Amino acid sequence: MPNEKPKLAMYWAASCGGCEISLANIHEAIFEVDKFFDFMFCPCLLDTKKKDIEALPDSALFLTLFNGSLRTSENLEMARLLRRKSRIFVAFGSCAASGGIPALANQHGLRDLLETAFCTAASLDNPERIIPGVSSSVPDGELELPAFLSRVLAVHEAVSVDYTMPGCPPEPEQIIAVVRHIASGMPLPQSGSLIGCTDKAVCDECARKKRSVLAHKMLRPFEGIPEAEWCLVEQGFGCLGSATRGGCQALCPAVAMPCSGCYGSLDRNADPGASALTTLAAALEPGRLVGSDEEELHRHLRGALSGITDPLGTFYRYSLASTSVADRNPEVER
Repeated sequence: MPNEKPKLAMYWAASCGGCEISLANIHEAIFEVDKFFDFMFCPCLLDTKKKDIEALPDSALFLTLFNGSLRTSENLEMARLLRRKSRIFVAFGSCAASGGIPALANQHGLRDLLETAFCTAASLDNPERIIPGVSSSVPDGELELPAFLSRVLAVHEAVSVDYTMPGCPPEPEQIIAVVRHIASGMPLPQSGSLIGCTDKAVCDECARKKRSVLAHKMLRPFEGIPEAEWCLVEQGFGCLGSATRGGCQALCPAVAMPCSGCYGSLDRNADPGASALTTLAAALEPGRLVGSDEEELHRHLRGALSGITDPLGTFYRYSLASTSVADRNPEVER
């Protein structure tokens, strides 16, 4: 059919479902999506089957929004299938872009993860320490589950990605802006580009004001109530807005929640954890340490940063699959 609408797909791999909720949160603009696209595949919203996608010619899908990291063999299989069937393949959201929170599991071996999930967690009652296997025999036959990959992957580690749209999740306004741009027929950005975000920091979008003061130390969230309208970092809260790419309109700082970095590092070539740590260290009051030796300065900084009780989860919460500290599995297994 010459007037057939281009096909749109959305898929979730290792994710929480927030990206689908963000799509639903475009509200009445969903009718624009229906006007421009044949929205034909989304396991969260539609009953299209995998076999329907397999039956399509290659590149039959005009646009696929792929959210979630790759944790299992099924995730990997679907990423390869949808990449083959799609003209434009977008890593949608933080998990797809850089591993997201699921990739924090890369700091532990698979054996430890399964033991914790099925045997040792305080809420469990599993005296026989049964752990589900890839294949299990039951009276009705053989049950099969997707196998865990050895480590969580960002999508670009397994298939080629045309564009990356960061965010946990991407904001609805950014989603509809991207859809409208594609539907308009205007030229698309260069392949490999980030979309649905800005080149400025979250701080540039934040309404909180700086007072040109330094914090005495970093606080844990329960250790204080932020003062309204004042920069969270200057109050001692670990806000990563100055090291994080904008596009979210600083929604978290607006409600007194420090930015946790979900839109990714402001500098794509920088290590996100190092950038965030540098930002917080620079915001701390050195006290009377001017002229002190290096060891004394380091001791002071460690104490001032002691409110960051989970450095890995703070500085690499969304990016661990794509960084220099991404994979400790061989070390853990040894």
